[in-house]
Amino acid sequence: MHASSSGMTGVGAPAPYGTPLRGRRFAWGQRLLNLFLRQDQRSSRPDELSRYRIVTIAALTQLPMSVLYLASMLSVPGTGFQRTLASVCIVAYGMTLVLVRTSSSPLYPSLLLCSMLTSAYISAGLYMGNPMAATHVAATLIPLLAFFLLGSRGGLIFSIIMGLYALVLQPLVMAKFDLWSSTVSGGQAITGNLFAALCIIGVWALSFTHSRARDKAQRALEQTLKELRDGEHKLSSVLESTDDIVCSIDPQGRLLTSNSAHRRWFSLIFGQAPRLGEPLAVPSFLERHPEFTQQFARALQGERVRIEAVYPQGDSSTAFEFSLNPITDEQGQIAGVTIYGRDVTARRQAEARLSELHRNLLETSRKAGMAEIATGVLHNVGNTLNSVNVSATLVVERLHGSRVPGLLRATELLRDKAPELDTFLTRDERGRVLPEYLLAVSRQLAEEQATMLAELKALTKNVDHIKSVVRMQQEHARFVGMVEQVTLPELLDDALRLHATSFEQLGIQVRREYSSSLPPLLVDRHKLLQILVNLLSNARHALLDSQRPDKRLTLRVALLPEEQVRIEVSDNGPGISPENLPRIFNQGFTTKKSGHGFGLHASALAATEMKGSLTCTSAGPGQGATFIIDLPLTPEQARA
Repeated sequence: MHASSSGMTGVGAPAPYGTPLRGRRFAWGQRLLNLFLRQDQRSSRPDELSRYRIVTIAALTQLPMSVLYLASMLSVPGTGFQRTLASVCIVAYGMTLVLVRTSSSPLYPSLLLCSMLTSAYISAGLYMGNPMAATHVAATLIPLLAFFLLGSRGGLIFSIIMGLYALVLQPLVMAKFDLWSSTVSGGQAITGNLFAALCIIGVWALSFTHSRARDKAQRALEQTLKELRDGEHKLSSVLESTDDIVCSIDPQGRLLTSNSAHRRWFSLIFGQAPRLGEPLAVPSFLERHPEFTQQFARALQGERVRIEAVYPQGDSSTAFEFSLNPITDEQGQIAGVTIYGRDVTARRQAEARLSELHRNLLETSRKAGMAEIATGVLHNVGNTLNSVNVSATLVVERLHGSRVPGLLRATELLRDKAPELDTFLTRDERGRVLPEYLLAVSRQLAEEQATMLAELKALTKNVDHIKSVVRMQQEHARFVGMVEQVTLPELLDDALRLHATSFEQLGIQVRREYSSSLPPLLVDRHKLLQILVNLLSNARHALLDSQRPDKRLTLRVALLPEEQVRIEVSDNGPGISPENLPRIFNQGFTTKKSGHGFGLHASALAATEMKGSLTCTSAGPGQGATFIIDLPLTPEQARA
């Protein structure tokens, strides 16, 4: 096993089976062959190194055999040809060894060796006159050696030479070049030579077929190995370039692979570098993670395990999220566990900031909702006060124009004339018209009384409306944040009452499509009222901008499956364009000139807090809009 600082670390590839034994058994032979090879030849490609070694072995085996043969022929008379042939072979084999040492390719020593073997075999066979010499096994071994050393073309040339020798040259020499001799035309020798030639060519054909298949397989193997190396390099580059922790361990808990991020953080946190082949759970690791053994066992059972850990780093701390994922082999068995770790410190800090912003947003939303309701209350109270002022002014004007003073003078006159009342009423001009005057004044006073009673009744009604608006606001403000049982029709009526006067003045027709028999709703009254007031206010502004005569606002309530209720606020105003619809609830987005883009965003958040939702639909510009509130009927249903 080894560790690499430049790439993904891992377990080194094991040596082929039996390599150490063969190395010890044939070490002396390899050292002997290395004496005839240069350093660059010993480090050449495996196929080229094999050719160098085969040529060297063949030359080393033939050279002493030729020397021994020459020595044995020195004392034998009439062996001049044999001695000459042996001497030539000795020189050729020696030159082969020299060429092996000096040449840059095994081609030339191989060509010399094969040429010498072929020439010597043919010359010896022709000289000895043995008709079966071509059928010797060496006749096929020489083309095989040439095929291995020189390739398919070189092997074909020597196969043709040996085939011509067996089929043509040997029979002709035996018949002394008499084509009509029986030695050439028939007999066991010619049959054997024919089969020998066919075997030589057949051996080459088989070797060629095997070579082509081997070369094809070798190219495929090399391509596969290249792709594997490229894939391994890319994977190693990816794992090494990431800041995430990546490592793998075997079923015994020993570390198999480790990227640079894992090595860096492991050394920083646990005070020692991780070592491949050794257990990952060192004592300092188990001291911080005593639960790791159980989690690792769960991962070995095929379960994906997620862990979060926080490591103090001086004045700060670093948070990591780890996942243990099982590794399976080709049979689907668990072969180990891969551990991925990611630094989530920044994410946690962002979540904390987001939580704080959310709390601030909720507080701002609550204040904005209170301001929205207060604005509605003040608006409606102001409109009612206008009516109160009109009624009071009318009463004052009526009182100023009243004929009560004239009635008072008439009664004073009657009092003064009481002693002579009969004479005054019958003879005095003023007395004769006094009864008609009193009747006219009485009628006028009766009319004034009826008028002022009507105005006072309207005034009292408006004052009661102001009192109810203020009282309703106080009731809603008193129970902020409390979940209580709410009668939905009454809450909707309250929301409409806050805008009743403005709806009447703008000529907005309000449709209530809900019944009083709806089940009660457990909800935060203030939040739901805040949403309804905001939606009704937006609908009022939209209908005001539409300039259409048939302004219509519809409130609709329906029960949904799974214990939910749906509230719809629809208008036939200018509608919402498709490009604006996805952004309608974004903070700061508004289509009103004087809008702040906060109301709908705050309403959506309030609906979410109540475990519900606020959505919007619109068929497009000029088609109106519908805002939909979906809420659970009970908090238990919301938690479910």
